[in-house]
Amino acid sequence: MSHEIPCWYMRGGTSKGPFFLARDLPADTATRDAVILAAMGSPDERQIDGLGGAKPLTSKTGILSLPDDDGADLDFLFGQVGIAEGKVDTTPNCGNMLAAALPAAIEAGLITADDGTTTRRVRTVNTGVIAEITIQTPGGRPAYDGDARIDGVPRPSAPVTCGFLDTEGSLAGSLLPTGNLRDTIDGVEVTLIDNGMPVMLIAAAELGVSGQERPDELDANTALKARIEALRLKAGPLMNLGDVSGKPVPKITLVSKPRHGGALGTRTFIPHDCHTSIGVLGAVTVATAAVMPGTVAADVAAPGQGDARTLSIEHPTGEFSVELGLENGRVVRAALLRTARLLMRGTVPVSSSIWPGPHAG
Repeated sequence: MSHEIPCWYMRGGTSKGPFFLARDLPADTATRDAVILAAMGSPDERQIDGLGGAKPLTSKTGILSLPDDDGADLDFLFGQVGIAEGKVDTTPNCGNMLAAALPAAIEAGLITADDGTTTRRVRTVNTGVIAEITIQTPGGRPAYDGDARIDGVPRPSAPVTCGFLDTEGSLAGSLLPTGNLRDTIDGVEVTLIDNGMPVMLIAAAELGVSGQERPDELDANTALKARIEALRLKAGPLMNLGDVSGKPVPKITLVSKPRHGGALGTRTFIPHDCHTSIGVLGAVTVATAAVMPGTVAADVAAPGQGDARTLSIEHPTGEFSVELGLENGRVVRAALLRTARLLMRGTVPVSSSIWPGPHAG
């Protein structure tokens, strides 16, 4: 016997995964996570028995609900689903899946769209970060076809505009959790920063690489990955994150001089695999570091000038443009473009041995 759970499978930015309504899932966290793991096919390195795509970018989920306060229009709980590990981590943000939250909520009938465009405040429950999301909704339905292109996605789609405010210290408690623009860990200079995503920035050259390698090359460099992980484990407590051995944060971004006219080059580990692009809030955090003189990123960046800047963050499959607003040298807002697409709607059967369903007596 199985229990059928409604599901909307969405691509958000360069990630994808199923969205569920909180009311359709178990109320207690342990059973909820067991249901999600079963739906995704974890733990298994291929996720062969579920919806997961066997990569960190395709092993994600979103849970949607209406807020019980006036702080936002929609609550979005992000889950990073372990692949070989049976764990659903709801600690971090995910700006890519966030881009799909509003269209998924409209598809699910949780939110009513406006005719033309729809703008709503979406709160990432994980950290409390609120983003103002705008999508195209002709006739009150989400549009997915359009001319907006983002690197890492092969087809153009309708634009999703994400505007972020007050993202400083989303998990670390402050923009610079150590109070320093740079610190030294095991002889390596790093910048520890959190403007929506905790990130440890390292100059690629400090670790003996150019920062222009393909992700598969970096993933095959076991000595490099072991050194990065050793640094990350020591950075965790410094960033007020505690023991991060089982956590997906902080992310690690290797920075280098731009090669294609952008602000700087990046290779990001999330945290153990090299990202084929860069995460949304990771890009915001890296861009923030790039405009702060004295950081590791600023050493290699071409950050531009003025209180309104657009920084092109180069990554393995192209670039990610981040619009920053500064006041007195401090980043106070960030905006960026994503796209999203509904891939499938339906139900996910989950064995009654895992959860007999909401009406089981």
